[in-house]
Amino acid sequence: QVQLVESGGGLVQPGGSLRLSCGASRSIFSINVMGWYRQAPGNQREWAARITSGGMATYADSVKGRFTISRDIAKNTVYLQMNSLKPEDTAVYYCNAVVYESDIKSFRDYWGQGTQVTVSS
Repeated sequence: QVQLVESGGGLVQPGGSLRLSCGASRSIFSINVMGWYRQAPGNQREWAARITSGGMATYADSVKGRFTISRDIAKNTVYLQMNSLKPEDTAVYYCNAVVYESDIKSFRDYWGQGTQVTVSS
């Protein structure tokens, strides 16, 4: 199992920056993929960024060039640096972990509780 705890959300003006953190309860080397999703009111949850255990990062087109996902292996923490924020980035941001579990011979998703990001003047 994996417990995930997000932090770092808040209110920021358009063009501003925020950094989200996601702490994991186990070594992130043992987690196949960690990522960030977001859900705006009335919308489905959408993927924003992910990083593999090997360190490969990928981004949704909507955040590419503005958001950066990174990790601190010693702290079992993944970050999402968000720059040039827009009102349409307003959403609850969720941390996600995908883990292969040998007992079920399949991948399982784990989610954090979410952190609110509001971009408004």
